[in-house]
Amino acid sequence: MSQQQQIIDWLQQDVQRMAALRTVRRLGLNDWCLGAGFVRNLVWDWRHSHAAATPLNDIDVIHFDAARPQAERDRMLEARLQQWLPQPWSVKNQARMHQRCGRAPYRDSEDAISFWIEIETAVGARLNADDSITLIAPFGLQALFSDSVTFNAKSGDAAAFQQRLAAKRWLQLWPRLRVID
Repeated sequence: MSQQQQIIDWLQQDVQRMAALRTVRRLGLNDWCLGAGFVRNLVWDWRHSHAAATPLNDIDVIHFDAARPQAERDRMLEARLQQWLPQPWSVKNQARMHQRCGRAPYRDSEDAISFWIEIETAVGARLNADDSITLIAPFGLQALFSDSVTFNAKSGDAAAFQQRLAAKRWLQLWPRLRVID
């Protein structure tokens, strides 16, 4: 089985993640996915044979809508999601997120996540209208299945990488992980 199909199977078996995917799909967003820990933690849990899934401290919803980049709209979308399914939602329109780092505008969501600090974090999942799942992975999936946490040099923020390693306690939660920086 391919790594892509393995992740899709694991997502389909995860009641909480499928509920989140169905809920976000209701918004009808352009070029969206659930990313960061949503996929990364799932894979690391399975690879580390965790009996229970690591709790999601937030659910990162990314989308790309150049016509409506306002942060207020994202807060409205978060509130709507919270009404539909109470979770720690974080909605970010990638059409404006380049400004935080002084970068050129992103082309789309995949381009945006290609700047995330870890290669393994730069994976997202979208639930399509026909209930199929599409994965967005600008660096592929190999690193995610290699028990590694890899600094993404494209992000240009090695200090943030080290801060995230310490704050998120990944090496304690998933002890087989090795750091590649």
